[in-house]
Formats: sequence, C-alpha cells, structure tokens
Amino acid sequence: MNSKRFSALSRVALGLVFTVFGLNFFLHFIPQPPEPPAALAFAGALFASGYVFPLIKTIEVVAGALLIARVAVPFALVLLAPIIVNIVAFHALLAPAGLPLALFVLAAELHQAWVNRRAFAPLFEGRTKEPSPAVAPHDSPRPAAA
Repeated sequence: MNSKRFSALSRVALGLVFTVFGLNFFLHFIPQPPEPPAALAFAGALFASGYVFPLIKTIEVVAGALLIARVAVPFALVLLAPIIVNIVAFHALLAPAGLPLALFVLAAELHQAWVNRRAFAPLFEGRTKEPSPAVAPHDSPRPAAA
C-alpha cells in the first residue's frame, strides 16, 4: 500500500471512529459494555454537568465528518487532539479494556498530524513575527487641497 492510500485510509478511519461514536451518544445504536466503578463515576460526573458530553460528542461528529470529507483536515485534527488525549488517559487509567482502540485513534491522529505538518509548522516557530501595521485606505496621505 502506498503512502497516499495509507494516509487516506487512516484519515477516513479516524473520521469514522469519531462520527460513529459521536452519533452513538445521540442515537444509542451501539450497546455500551459495563465500565469499572471509577470510570462510571468519572463519566457520570461529566454527564451530570448537562453540557460536557453533548458538546464533546457534537465536536466529534463535526470533526469526524470533516475528516471523512477531507475538508479542513488540520482544523479537525486540532479539535480532536484534546479529546484524544482524554480518551487515552481515561482508558489507560480507568477503563483499560478500551485502550487498544484509544491507541489506534492516537496513532491515526499523530499520523494525520505528520501528513499535515506544514499546516502546523507556524505553531512551532521559535519566535512569532510581529505583524506589519496595515495602512487603511483612510490613513493614506491625501494631497493638499488647492
């Protein structure tokens, strides 16, 4: 498999994971296995807030759809990065049964970030460049009235 195909496959797979699991929150089509008590307590606290899970799942669906459609891929990756960090930490520390899928998602995100590294290059520059002041049309010098 060539690298372009692999990149497309990892992008679409990442998009599908987030689209499917995000939609599952709203539509309940995948049964949820029982979780360890600590994982239930954590998820229960997020759910009890009333807004955290709907917000996260909406972001997952939108970002997943962007990845599948190959639209604004770097933006989708940025949206998903903190969610993925929390998914990996959740499964590493509270619910290890889901760790393999979490690591796959992390690997796909890192691969896509590498493929799109040019979009992220400005984030890693040593110093930021000061923007040059723009001259607005009304600020341009006018000839003196005669």
